[in-house]
Amino acid sequence: MHHYPDAAAVVRALTPDEPVILNRPHAAARAARFFAEKFPGKSLYAVKANPSPDLLKILWDNGITHYDVASIGEVRMARGALPDATLCFMHPVKTARAISEAYHQHGVRTFSLDTIEELEKIVEACRDDAGNPATDLWLCVRLRVSSEYAELSLASKFGVDLADAAGLLQATRQHCDALGVCFHVGSQAMTPFAYVQALERVRAAIVQAAVTVDVIDVGGGFPSVYPGMEPPPLEDYFDVIFRASESLPISYSSELWCEPGRALCAEYSSLIVRVEKRRGDELYINDGAYGALFDAAHVEWRFPVVAQEDDLIEPLEEFSFYGPTCDDADFMKGPFMLPADIQAGDYIEIGMLGAYGAAMKTGFNGFGDAEAVIVTDEPMASLYRGDRVDPRESDNVVSLR
Repeated sequence: MHHYPDAAAVVRALTPDEPVILNRPHAAARAARFFAEKFPGKSLYAVKANPSPDLLKILWDNGITHYDVASIGEVRMARGALPDATLCFMHPVKTARAISEAYHQHGVRTFSLDTIEELEKIVEACRDDAGNPATDLWLCVRLRVSSEYAELSLASKFGVDLADAAGLLQATRQHCDALGVCFHVGSQAMTPFAYVQALERVRAAIVQAAVTVDVIDVGGGFPSVYPGMEPPPLEDYFDVIFRASESLPISYSSELWCEPGRALCAEYSSLIVRVEKRRGDELYINDGAYGALFDAAHVEWRFPVVAQEDDLIEPLEEFSFYGPTCDDADFMKGPFMLPADIQAGDYIEIGMLGAYGAAMKTGFNGFGDAEAVIVTDEPMASLYRGDRVDPRESDNVVSLR
């Protein structure tokens, strides 16, 4: 893979007709070290956020040893890239064949569930050739919690209701070596209080069930930095989670887990696109809703943008984007702040696309080709450079006292 100092150097060298993905291994490595060193437990990278084998190896080399996989395809890919990693199959609805292959062929021992039916499926799929049940399962019951403090909700699809959690926890305890409770507060949680609220629901479930719990998995939701979204320092989240989990009625040797996706990989990638046409405040570019800008189109996510032309000097104005396909839905409202005199033929770098950017690209309408290169400059924003507010001086920490 070719190396360049920054996006401007890529444009000068390639004058690309197609989008170019700019990867920053140093940014992903820094994020991995941050979680490995500062989160008070195990960090499981959520592979769905960016399944690049290159990225997985960077995370592994910098201290991330556990990986949250959500399909048998992710299991196979992650195991091929990382033979020694611990893989946890955390999708609550799986096929029996996927469970069996994951357990018997790929060494997966941790599974999540949110129904009795899924528990029974896991137990049956993991039996040995003689029909004996597995004795080494780590099973995590997913509890439904609120997503009210997150930018993207994950509250409706998965999770057992608190009213039904006790029975499921008691049944699951009978079939596992280690019992866990997991949840997800939603993507891009903008306050640590989201986890406090969820952990109070966990407390209620454990008390009602009266079972020994060995793992508390607080899931994902850890935010990154985008225009209009400036979260508190991640240390604030870690401190609040640790203090809330310490008071739970759980095993003295219990483990605390989290499943960061976006927070580990958002800074890894950006994208160079070219303006093909301008119509007023609308720019037609060569990537869009069916490419790396899925979130910009479908949830109106605002990504940071920088024009890569030295002669663009006009004041910044608000623009929206159209992608390259024939579909009217290939539209990104923005607003994206760019020089007022930007025109067809100019290049734009769109930042913070390491999470759900390259992972969401399709080949719809014959578009989707994108070369990937490595750049050595800093991402457009970062939680990890050390230039954010020290959490010991922050007024964003939520007190539990």
